[in-house]
Amino acid sequence: MKPVPTEAAITALCGHRFPGGDILVEHWENFLLTDCTGTDLLPDGLLHPVVLFHLPIQGAGTSIAEMFALGQAESDLSIMIESYDWNLYRPMYEKTMYQVSGEIVSAERCTNPDGSLYDRIQFLFEVRHDEVMVASSEIIWHYTRNLL
Repeated sequence: MKPVPTEAAITALCGHRFPGGDILVEHWENFLLTDCTGTDLLPDGLLHPVVLFHLPIQGAGTSIAEMFALGQAESDLSIMIESYDWNLYRPMYEKTMYQVSGEIVSAERCTNPDGSLYDRIQFLFEVRHDEVMVASSEIIWHYTRNLL
């Protein structure tokens, strides 16, 4: 079992910025994502909103594995999802280059009513095209801590 990170180590994550970068979605990727939802492709190369699950993370130059590691997850099974909040401000299209930035906007140690600890980490990713905000993705995970 991994040692529980200190509260100071967790709160110090607030403000961490990911490298950021550019990303585009090819037609075949949009097709596969849309097919997985059981729906038809949207017209005119529109991206299915489910793209906001991975595009912001990948475009910001990070990965789910790195996000687990930053919060010092005890295992892949120790992450509990509080929320994924996707905002689509403008339509997104295949073969269009998007600029993505990301950061940790909140990181705190919390205690459940039963006394068990978890760390609540909030990630914010912003997606732009030609400097105009087109989407954002806010992810909040709980990193459970096993003290046994």
